[in-house]
Amino acid sequence: MTEIGSSQWRRDMRADLIARRQEIPVAQRNKADAKLAHMLGEYIGDVAGKVVSIYWPFRGEPDLRTFAKACRQQGAVIALPVVVEKAAPLAFREWADGMSLDRGVWNIPIPPADAPKVMPDIVIAPVVGADADNYRLGYGGGFFDRTLEQLRQSKAAKAIGVGYAEQRMETIYPHKYDIPMDQMILVDT
Repeated sequence: MTEIGSSQWRRDMRADLIARRQEIPVAQRNKADAKLAHMLGEYIGDVAGKVVSIYWPFRGEPDLRTFAKACRQQGAVIALPVVVEKAAPLAFREWADGMSLDRGVWNIPIPPADAPKVMPDIVIAPVVGADADNYRLGYGGGFFDRTLEQLRQSKAAKAIGVGYAEQRMETIYPHKYDIPMDQMILVDT
């Protein structure tokens, strides 16, 4: 029997939640993504002059590239997170439509090494699972937690977790190194 909140419990929950997310039909996810983009826009407000970090969608995550394009048109700089080394915070590089991308961890597209490095004002992170206290269950590498800790020490960046209502959990049983997001936006599919 797996102990609730243990590393094995988290691995099992991740596998289940990712499988459920990937089972959501693409058409439903697309509608939910549009709703999510609208809610993000309402929550964030004016993005002119701000650096907004999104992510490249992976394994059924909400696709915010259209949202990013709208932010860019409003005067925001868009960044993507980049894994630079194991057990370290993420780096952020500027990203623009049409930019040639490299392949990062898990073959996720990332801006090339010569893309400008930026510090985000707003970090939007996908969730595998999320609880009412704004803790996110991620993929288990701890990259976003390390990044949030670093950003909160050096800059007042706003951290927003995003996902689908199917990813809501009663609790993730946070560990001492888990850092809650400032806001969690989960939309119905």
